[in-house]
Amino acid sequence: MEKQYPLMNPVSVILDKPKEDYTREDLLKIIEEKNIERIIFHYLALDGKLKELRLPITCRRQAERILAEGERVDGSSLFKGLVDAGLSDVYAVPVYASAFLNPFADGSLDFMCRYLSNDGERVRFAWDTILHAASALFRERTGFELYALGELEFFLMSDRHSILYPGSPQSGYHAAAPFVKSGAILDEMVRHISQITGAVKYAHSEVGYIESVESEIEEIDGKRAEQMEIEFNPTPIEDAGDALVLARWLIRTIAHNHGCVATFAPKIEEGVAGNGMHVHMELRRDGSNRMLEADGALTSEARQLVGGLCTYADSLTAFGNTVAAAYLRMVPNQEAPTRICWSDLNRSAMIRVPLGWSKAVNLALRINPGQRAGFDDVEGRQTVELRTPDGSACIDLLLAGIALAATWGLTHKESTDIADALYVTGNIFKDKKLMSQLTPLPRNCVESSRILLEKRGLYETADVFPQSIINYIARMLQAENDEDLNARLKELPADERTREMRRTMHKNLHRH
Repeated sequence: MEKQYPLMNPVSVILDKPKEDYTREDLLKIIEEKNIERIIFHYLALDGKLKELRLPITCRRQAERILAEGERVDGSSLFKGLVDAGLSDVYAVPVYASAFLNPFADGSLDFMCRYLSNDGERVRFAWDTILHAASALFRERTGFELYALGELEFFLMSDRHSILYPGSPQSGYHAAAPFVKSGAILDEMVRHISQITGAVKYAHSEVGYIESVESEIEEIDGKRAEQMEIEFNPTPIEDAGDALVLARWLIRTIAHNHGCVATFAPKIEEGVAGNGMHVHMELRRDGSNRMLEADGALTSEARQLVGGLCTYADSLTAFGNTVAAAYLRMVPNQEAPTRICWSDLNRSAMIRVPLGWSKAVNLALRINPGQRAGFDDVEGRQTVELRTPDGSACIDLLLAGIALAATWGLTHKESTDIADALYVTGNIFKDKKLMSQLTPLPRNCVESSRILLEKRGLYETADVFPQSIINYIARMLQAENDEDLNARLKELPADERTREMRRTMHKNLHRH
């Protein structure tokens, strides 16, 4: 294997092999050499949160059986309302490549798991199964690999132990100590996420800052809130799902261990930046990025990808924006999209084509005269960024929907025309005529649920999304009962309006 670095997965370091090559014998070796006391299985339930099962190890034979066969769990509790109690058992089976040493429990070897049915097939209603099916369909129908990365934004809330070097509202972007107090905690998060997923690109402080949160919820009232972001590297879209889910678990746990609260809630205060969860995508074939032509323009397939995303955009909010507060974030001039469109380098557009080292490369040569050798980056790095989703997203379902949108785009010629028609330039929020011509995104959860039900065929194609999951998401959105929220808020006196806004924003601090 390559040279070892401190942030490499310790399991890979011990075994001296990449995670894709782990075998059961390898894992038994880890158990014996590291004196592992327990195996911990992790898996997603219907509420979108990571669950766990702790399995103590008393002998090699027991460990081998667990690794070979998994364990049965109660599907009717994990997927309440979807699985009948009379047919409740499902198997949780470990993914060997996901093995990691638990940073919070010495003597634990942990795994992400997949659900299998009595006949050994993937359970159709499991969110990771849906993502797996969507990814497989994309590969089969297009011949490309779809890579994705997420940007996790969150507020880290802590007690105000010091009044020195206070931060400033809406000016925390890439701020450094001492104006940001949470750098050491962020470093700890990055260290563990990097070792476990291998997928972190960078981390930094974000725009949002609140010196003292006002809330009816005791958990956060009076705390200082600093917004952070951890961005990932592109990985196969299925791996991106596990990486983001594990990262949210790690972030929350590390925050808790420091007496802090981490929330991915899409909005926590009016006039303060919300928590997005932007998703970047790239098309690959034979290990290389296929997003750009030789002249730096997007390839025809990349434009088809954009067209597919635009076609699915309004219904994708059902998986990416799942609470009423999500639509308080999606307002003009807050770098959150409100219309279906795309553009280059434009943060007012729903889809953005960011800088991709296409027209200028070997940049360090231009400012470091002592450097002689260039750098040959043959893989390519261009992505397109969907800016709609936020921290309330059902991650696996959102990524599955994105994979289906990409499949549709690359298999329908009209997707290019759609992309051409929806390309914009400049700040769209300052162009009233353009705004009136662009299709608006849903304005609330109830509207999003209606669009999902109208377009459910886009997701049920090839049986990727079971009908039961579409119905469940629609009911979850409808339960927010927010269709006339803005009208209700406008009728309230200023003080009561502010209190009601905060109730709406804070009621789902930990939705997924």
